Amino acid sequence: MMHPRSILRLAVAALPALSLILSSLPGVAQAAAVRELDRIVAVVNSEAITAQELGQRVQMAQHQLRQQNIEVPPTDVLEKQVLERMISDRAQLQLARDDGIRVDEAQLDRAVASIAQSNNLTPVQLRERLERDGTSFEQFREDIRGEIIRQRLREREVDNRIQISDADIDAFLASQPGAAQPAAELQIAQILLALPEGASAEQIERQRLRGEEIIEQLKRGTDFARLAAAFSDAPDAMSGGAMGWRSADRLPQLFVDAVSSLRPGEVAPLQRSPAGFHVLKLVDRRSAGVPRAAVGTPITQTHARHILIRPNEIISADEAERRLRDIRQRIEAGAADFAEMARQYSADGSAGRGGDLGWIYPGDTVPEFERAMNALQPGQLSQPVRTPFGVHLIQVVERRTDEASPDRVRQMARQALRERRSEENYQDWLRQLRDRTYVEYKLE
Repeated sequence: MMHPRSILRLAVAALPALSLILSSLPGVAQAAAVRELDRIVAVVNSEAITAQELGQRVQMAQHQLRQQNIEVPPTDVLEKQVLERMISDRAQLQLARDDGIRVDEAQLDRAVASIAQSNNLTPVQLRERLERDGTSFEQFREDIRGEIIRQRLREREVDNRIQISDADIDAFLASQPGAAQPAAELQIAQILLALPEGASAEQIERQRLRGEEIIEQLKRGTDFARLAAAFSDAPDAMSGGAMGWRSADRLPQLFVDAVSSLRPGEVAPLQRSPAGFHVLKLVDRRSAGVPRAAVGTPITQTHARHILIRPNEIISADEAERRLRDIRQRIEAGAADFAEMARQYSADGSAGRGGDLGWIYPGDTVPEFERAMNALQPGQLSQPVRTPFGVHLIQVVERRTDEASPDRVRQMARQALRERRSEENYQDWLRQLRDRTYVEYKLE
């Protein structure tokens, strides 16, 4: 049975992060504008990036930022940010191609069908909807293909190579607070100013000064999300640098230490890591309300199921909530069966099992999901719950209490360490890949 965290985290087996593509695809430029912009703005190894491609991606980024109510940076600043992201994406796709990672047409068809189903559309209707909005369906498919390929490349090059030793687990467990103390959850936003491997003293000083200037702008009241969109080299830049709620043991220790003495809304002094310089803001802090597991302590396990709707260009978060409220009313009235509704409407990998997530331990799911789930009695339905992965309707089937075995405690520690190292290792791997990629800039 798939681990609940894997199910809720990405629906990796089906289409990782694809709803983000759908939510940020605006219409293509008019033909005259395309002809005017048809020039090369960068060369990545032997492949060109054209002004037309860059222009479309900038429009996508502007659209995404506006959807999140983030002030859009000036076009020339955003162009440079987007171009760097395109260079990184292109380098990853080239490496994947050289290593034989492919997504064939049948796999791509299944991914498109899954996206269509999650939006209550047939693939034909999805195509009609996209083309009516001015989006090329073929380009949409290629964007999906690229996302799947990059995810598979990351799994092979980074995630599958993370090694957690018994000594690592022993040290991690020894560093944790007592079992009776609830875990802390932090909501942090970051701006990463990346440094290449083997950076010169001049490059390091330049980025340090940029970081200090950004902190000064924040002190003068400049919006953090706007500066993140304009300057951050982290993948979450177009989300305003927001990392979402995470338990402290699943964040880099550097981040936890940097914000430990801050009050919500405050910004830490500039931090240095192997990846570069970090500007960190503590957005909020809360207790998870769930004691940590220790050997021999009672653990409450929850058997739950859910229906997930992912907001996108077709369905807003508010519309997803409305649909789930309607489904909830039908289930409560006895006019619909939860499992059937999950199979029909849920965008999660558990849909084929009627939304069943099996037995869930504390910490197995994202905090927002766990908090809502813990408030339910067996048989009770939640109201729609928003998490970083969409909007959920949750039902608790039953609960049981068991003692935390030594193996279970160590398994939870291993998972926390893997999550902590995954993002750190991924950023380091991206930096190394970028450093060995030949790039020639032609952007005026």
